[in-house]
Amino acid sequence: MKRLGIGLVGSGFMGRSHAHAFRAAPGVFELPLMPVFEMLADVNAEVAAKNAAALGFARSTGDWKALVADPAVDLVDITTPNTLHLPIALAAIEAGKPVYCEKPLAPNALDAKRMVDAAERKGIKTAVGFNYLKNPMVALAREIVASGEIGEVVSFRGIHAEDYMTDPKAPWTWRLDKAGGHGVVADLGSHIISIARAIVGPIESLVGQIETVTKERPLPGSAETRKVEVDDEARALVRFASGATGSLEASWVKAGRKMTLAFEITGSKGTVEVDHERFNELRLYTVGAARGREGFKTILAGPDHQFYKEFCPAPGHQLGFNDIKTIEVMALLKSLAGGPKFMPDFREAWEIQRVVDAIVVSANEKRWVEVTEI
Repeated sequence: MKRLGIGLVGSGFMGRSHAHAFRAAPGVFELPLMPVFEMLADVNAEVAAKNAAALGFARSTGDWKALVADPAVDLVDITTPNTLHLPIALAAIEAGKPVYCEKPLAPNALDAKRMVDAAERKGIKTAVGFNYLKNPMVALAREIVASGEIGEVVSFRGIHAEDYMTDPKAPWTWRLDKAGGHGVVADLGSHIISIARAIVGPIESLVGQIETVTKERPLPGSAETRKVEVDDEARALVRFASGATGSLEASWVKAGRKMTLAFEITGSKGTVEVDHERFNELRLYTVGAARGREGFKTILAGPDHQFYKEFCPAPGHQLGFNDIKTIEVMALLKSLAGGPKFMPDFREAWEIQRVVDAIVVSANEKRWVEVTEI
């Protein structure tokens, strides 16, 4: 089996998830490539060395440029704050190396398009980490809609809500850095946008609303505060190219919500819904049941659903966050070996970012916006 040298830039929450997935994938799936942990780059040499040892990387560096240039690194994997996605990806593309980047792809659609153009000009394969698209229950929802089981799609209702920024005394972090792009509309909103596009199709136009709930936050370890210039909540009414309508919502200040990435698709013959707080379930309603027997049925994830059986032969025994990241890595490795194109790639991530930017433009200008304006 051919070896693929992994160069990971960033070893925080998502960096660790990527490392776990690369380690797990060869044990779960039959793969054409064997990932090898070549090098880890982080904010400085000390942090990089500590985390490289913990995650099993052979070498480490405090300079991401050294990682990109290293001849043993075949794939550049970016899990840094958003401000660094563009320069690292462009350097990797210039070096002729495929890029695996966490979402959102870039601070704005203009930067994202630069990344798309650079990769496509040189024929470089790309992948973006919208891992919830790999949940077997999301794949099942897409299959149900595409098959016509619930008829013609009438509407989509989606939300991604968590509560990790609810406390107004929580310190200022890189997520609030305006240089990294928008706030929750990009951080969480991009996930629900990715699902809406994957299942219903392109979003044509929208009207948006954004709100900064906590206007300033304390700097870490200091009594000094810093103004918050990005959004804590975002909403949009949307119209899809298909003619379906819908709503999108994102918030990181929803008290009590830990992982409400939920959506409901209503069709002319039924409704399907998924909520990632009930990660391994899908609820389906179809018209035509006998009177007194109408209602939603709950479908539990099991070996009859895409990629579940590789983890577990028994239905209802639960997959988790790192499992769907493992599915994502499997798809990436097969793509790099000449298999099916990985989606979402940089181009699809740019389309998602255009919707994010359109919501912000609409909110600021108080008008309906065509996504093609972005």
